[in-house]
Amino acid sequence: MEPCEAMEAVKVPPVFPIANWPNKRVTVFGLGRSGRAAADLLLDVGALVTILEEHTSQNFESTSAAYGLRGAQVFRGDEVADGLRDLELLVVSPGVPKDHHLLKEIGQRGIPIIGEMELAGWFLRAPIIAVTGTNGKSTTVRLIGSILQQSGKRAFVGGNLGIPLCEAVPKRTNASSTPDYEYIVAEVSSFQLETIHRFRPWIAALLNVTPDHLDRHPTQEDYQAAKERIFENQTIQDWALINADDPVVRTMALSARSGICEFSLTKKVEQGVYLEGGAIKARMHGEDFLLASRDALPMRGDHNVSNAMAAMGIGLLCGCSAEDMVRALQTTPTFEHALEVVREWQGITFVNDSKGTNVDATLKALQSFHEPLVLILGGKDKGGDFSQLVDSMRRQVKGVVIMGEATQKILRALDQIGPPVALATSLTDAVSQAVAFASRGDVVLFSPACASFDMFRNYHHRGLEFKRVVGELQ
Repeated sequence: MEPCEAMEAVKVPPVFPIANWPNKRVTVFGLGRSGRAAADLLLDVGALVTILEEHTSQNFESTSAAYGLRGAQVFRGDEVADGLRDLELLVVSPGVPKDHHLLKEIGQRGIPIIGEMELAGWFLRAPIIAVTGTNGKSTTVRLIGSILQQSGKRAFVGGNLGIPLCEAVPKRTNASSTPDYEYIVAEVSSFQLETIHRFRPWIAALLNVTPDHLDRHPTQEDYQAAKERIFENQTIQDWALINADDPVVRTMALSARSGICEFSLTKKVEQGVYLEGGAIKARMHGEDFLLASRDALPMRGDHNVSNAMAAMGIGLLCGCSAEDMVRALQTTPTFEHALEVVREWQGITFVNDSKGTNVDATLKALQSFHEPLVLILGGKDKGGDFSQLVDSMRRQVKGVVIMGEATQKILRALDQIGPPVALATSLTDAVSQAVAFASRGDVVLFSPACASFDMFRNYHHRGLEFKRVVGELQ
């Protein structure tokens, strides 16, 4: 199990051979799931591990005690600076912003800072398929995983999707010379890409780029620069899969040194997957061939067809057949919290799109329906431009319910849109207000266009609460 080869760069950590990891002083900043996975891997290879956690949860004591028994030191709250006195490498969780004062201090001391994903990449032997973009990452990654598994290939599916990449690294007790997985399929966020040094995907997929996370990235240019780093370490032996319909993505891909494979809903591509009439076709090595009819895919909305086409492009690069890919796409369950039909009640259909955490995602959700809509939106603002929703709202939305911290900003952006607007103090209140607007045959769409952290732990918690409230309607 050999880590990838080192490259010379300022403040880039050495990729220690396995025999040299014991007694290396490594600090892990953040004890969320990715931090725990990094700490587990580091302890497994014999490093001297220190763990820092600023924000403790109700399970912190038991988790801290468990790591203490394994030889790790744990610092919390105001004590975290004490854990940064003696280290050779810092592994930081994606939830810690890059301008955190402790990270600046560590950087000034010349100590390398990496993320959990970078750490995993030093040990993984299987080729990495990394997927990023503003929207559609989770759906596309799941579809890729289904395609590979349907084709009989052993694939790890995780990353920002939920399972940290460090969990894909074979344990030292695994004496087999064969890797556990043939492919590593990873959802990759801009936060994770901020802390890469050598992370090199065999296939780097960039789905789309629209304004997002401007509450953390100082500018849209900074956000795009983080996304573009997915191509940074690729060579001519690798592939970049890009959305040919997105002009920002096309420009960003100019930095890629790899081969280019495209997908498009609007035009034929030189190499990749494209939609022509009602047919999804591929062009590979100068030959065109049919993959499936558009109607064969059980996806609502062009954006989901685009995600499926991206997954098929990757499937082709991995040697999967059209038959296996179509079968996988037809049988992959609907992604929870993404245009998820929750219930029909008194002729009204309730749809949970809690994963719509930015304006572009909500815009695509609106465009996926022909039925009259009642829209519930709002939450913690991420710097989005809510006025982009106005035209779609005028065409098909008969009522709007707004909730959360971003209420006043949304109201200003949607001034004089036409449909009536109601303000809600809770999700229960929002559903009640939406029901008052709706009639038989309508769709109540919960697509917040905002982050969830003002009222909920995350989008998953928010979606579960929406489903609970809708399920209790009588």
